[in-house]
This record gives sequence, C-alpha cells and structure tokens, in this order.
Amino acid sequence: MHIAVLNQHHNTPDCPATARHYTYLEYLAQKHRVSLVASDAWRRTCIADNHTWVPEGVELHESHVPYENKMGIRQRLKSFVGFAGSAFKMTMQLQKPDVIWAVSTPLTTPWVAAQVARLRGVPWVFEVQDLWPSFPIAMGAVKNKWMQRRLYRLEKSLYRSASHIITLSPDMTEYVVGRGISREKITTNYNGTNLEMVEAVRPEEVEALRHKHQLQDKQVVLYAGTYGRANDMPTMLQVIESLAGEQQIRFVFVGAGYYEPQLQELAKRVPNLLLLPPQPRTEIFKLFKLADLSVVSFNDLPILATNSPAKMYDSLASATPVLVTNPGWTKTFLEEHSCGWFAPAEQPSAIAQKVKELLAQPQELQAAGARGAAIARKLFDRQQLVRQVEKVLEQVAR
Repeated sequence: MHIAVLNQHHNTPDCPATARHYTYLEYLAQKHRVSLVASDAWRRTCIADNHTWVPEGVELHESHVPYENKMGIRQRLKSFVGFAGSAFKMTMQLQKPDVIWAVSTPLTTPWVAAQVARLRGVPWVFEVQDLWPSFPIAMGAVKNKWMQRRLYRLEKSLYRSASHIITLSPDMTEYVVGRGISREKITTNYNGTNLEMVEAVRPEEVEALRHKHQLQDKQVVLYAGTYGRANDMPTMLQVIESLAGEQQIRFVFVGAGYYEPQLQELAKRVPNLLLLPPQPRTEIFKLFKLADLSVVSFNDLPILATNSPAKMYDSLASATPVLVTNPGWTKTFLEEHSCGWFAPAEQPSAIAQKVKELLAQPQELQAAGARGAAIARKLFDRQQLVRQVEKVLEQVAR
C-alpha cells in the first residue's frame, strides 16, 4: 500500500513537541510505501541528534515554510497558505498513492488532501488533531461572522469528503458526530505516548537531575508544554506566586511560547519556580519521572475541553498523576481511573488549594501514579495505537 501523508507540523523525538507521527511513520514504513509531504519548520527546534529527520524508508517531500508557536495571526495564516500551495503541487506530482492521510492542524492541510483526492481519484483520511475552525474562533482569531460561516461550511464539507475520520479524543468524536457525520465513519485514536522511552529512563538519571536542579526534599509540580494563549498561563502565574511561601513546593516549567517573558520575569521574583528550556522527548520523560504531580491547564473554553494533550499521556505513563483544569473527557477519564484530579480553569485560588491538598497526600499521589501507569500501558501505547490507524488506512484503500 502506498500512503501519502500530509503533515505541516512534522517533527522528531529530538524536538520538544510530541512525536506521535514519527512513531507511526516508523512502523508503517516497515510494511508499506510511505510518502511524507511536510514543512521543514520544526527542523530548527531540534535539540538533540539521535534520530534521522524521517524514519528509515519514508520518502520525504519537504517545503520551506516557516512556522513558530510565537507567530501572530497574520504570520500563521501566511504559513498555512504557503504550505497548502506547495503541498498541493508536491502531492499532485507523487506517484499515485492508494490513500492520502491528512493531519490537521491547520484546516488547509486536509483541504489540500480533499482537492488532490478528487482530482486523482484517491480516497483520503482526515486526522483531526484540533477542532478547526471552532478553536481559532473561540480564541478570537476569526471575528468576522461571514468568514466564520464560510469556515464552518468548509469544515463540514471536508468531513463529508473524507472516506474516514480519525479523532484524538472521545469528545472530538462527539463534536464531529454533532456536525452530522455518521459515527461509523469515525475512529477515536488517542494521542498516546512512547512507552519504550518511559521504560528507558533509569532511576539514577532521575536522581542526577534532582540534584542538578537542587530539588532534593522538594515536592515537584511539573508543567511540560507550550506557554501558549490557550494554556491559561496567566492563571498559572498567579498559582505559582500564591504558593511562593510554601518552601517545600517547586514548580518546574519546561517549554516555550507566548507567555515565556512573563514566566521569566516571575522566576526572578519568586523562589518556587524553575524554568527550563524545551527538551527532547527522552529528557522530558526524566522530568515526568521526577515530578510528584503534573498540571495540564487550558483556558475555560468548552472547545478546549475536547483536546487530547500529549503531556497527560506522558505523565500517566511515567507514573505521575495529573491535575487537569478542563471539565471534558480528561476529567472524566482521570476520575474514572483514579489517576488524576480536576480543578477549575481560570480560578487560581482553587488550583493552588488543590495542589497543596494533593501534595499533602504523598501516598495517594504514589498510588494514583501507579494506576495511571497501568492504564497507560493498556490504552496509550503508540506501538499499538498505530495498528488501529493502519487498519483504517487499509480499509479505506480497499
């Protein structure tokens, strides 16, 4: 089977972003012909040199289109349109594939897949990573009502055009069903994590990291991810400052993004915040193993409650329980499996109180972490999740 993959945001485990598709492509290329159409933007974020840019056997067709999380709306739009144009040309020039697999975001990437599929008579699969256009509209990036209606019509037409749809969470699946799409046409495939990287972390490496950052006898609360506009960073800044007097608690933030300057300024003023630069995936798991609790925070917007945050899967796999701030499926899941807790988004006093309450129960934290690791091995192993995607692609190709 020849699979053409369209993914503007391709990266590797040497980058700070989750490398879901790298793992998937590595597996698929052992059994199928895989052509990847991608941007080179994430090359500049590589921190290590342990992986080739694409897995062995993957044919790379790369466009030179810049992209950064810090970009404003106009810059992002220019990047999305630029990639769409080059991706259309490259995909049309490929030897005819059996199936096209398009990864959003942004919505322009599945739009390209739909056009090429129609022109070349090829079925295509739409992987929904974020709900566009609902997400940018909720964030205030698209204010024009006429444009909003046009985008919603485009979204619905792409769902209908695709032979199959892959979502990353149960709530995303319900959203797509609510757009009038048959449930039988949708497969929920969790974002997942790399269990082999978790298992490769040695206890002595974690202890060395603890000593390096002077975290002995400290209770560590970890946030590992983007400091973006959607991640409720203003609230987390207040949480950290309100707990500055708790000498045993340390917040460790690792990442980059829009609110990085504000975090840097806070780190100069309070003793309980350690800021670390973005880390490759192998190092991230050492930090999760070190932490007593991790936080997954998002703004108080219903659309954000549907998402599938990689940091939650990484934390659970590392036996570190999670505190989430959205009342969606993540809250339900963590509570059902007793491996995490909820505190309401945009309420710093409630989050701070919950953090203190949880850290006062180390035995419960440890037990919840063990339960999280068990459920991660059962449900979130990307080496197993990719087989579900492979089955979808094979069925569509037939």
